[in-house]
Amino acid sequence: TIPHKELALSLADVVSDRAALVGAANTLTFGEGGRIHADNTDGYGFIANIADHVPDWNPKEAPALVLGAGGAARAVVAALLEKGVPEIRLANRTEARARALRDLFGARVKVVDWIRASDAVEDAGLVVNTTSLGMEGRPALKLSLDRLSPGAIVTDVVYTPLKTPLIEEAARRGAIAVDGLGMLLHQAAPGFERWFDKRPEVDDDLRRAVLAP
Repeated sequence: TIPHKELALSLADVVSDRAALVGAANTLTFGEGGRIHADNTDGYGFIANIADHVPDWNPKEAPALVLGAGGAARAVVAALLEKGVPEIRLANRTEARARALRDLFGARVKVVDWIRASDAVEDAGLVVNTTSLGMEGRPALKLSLDRLSPGAIVTDVVYTPLKTPLIEEAARRGAIAVDGLGMLLHQAAPGFERWFDKRPEVDDDLRRAVLAP
C-alpha cells in the first residue's frame, strides 16, 4: 500500500480509531450503501510478528528505540504504547517529524537526536527500524549495537532483503533478530478475512510460499 496509505484514508467514509490515530489506512472495505471503511492493521501486524518470535516478550519491562517517524513508525509507536512500553525513544533524521509524533502520543515518547541514536540502544529491550534504510537499493542503517542489552529484540520492518544489515548484525551479537516478513503477513491477514471471509494462518508454510521464487 506504500505510498498510498494517506490517500486511502482520505477516500474513506468510515475510519477506525487505529487508522485515525496513525493517519493512514492499509485496509479498505465496502459496507452498506457502498460506504468505504478504512482501517490500519500495521500495528497489529508488528505486535503479532514479535509475539511469534518471542512468545514470552513482556513489553512493560524495558524502553524501546524506534527509528523513523513516518506512517510505519506511527503505527508501531501506537501499538507499543497500547502494550504498555514504559518509554519510547524516537529518532528520525528530520527531528521536527519526531517531535510531531511526541506531541501526538504524549510524554512516554522521548525524542532522540538522530546522530545519538546509538546511545539510545543502551538498556532498550526492543530496537525497531521503520525507515527505508537497509532496503535494497538504499544505504544501510548506520546504528551501532555496541550498547545492546543481552536478550534484546531487534527488528526491521524492511523485508527486501529479508536479512537487512541491521538484522544480520543483531544476530551476530546474539540478540533476538526478527525480520519484517512476519509483520507483512500478519498485517494482511485481517484484510484478507474481511474480503474473503477466511482467516489465513500465518505460519512457516505461508512464509515459504511467499519467499518461493
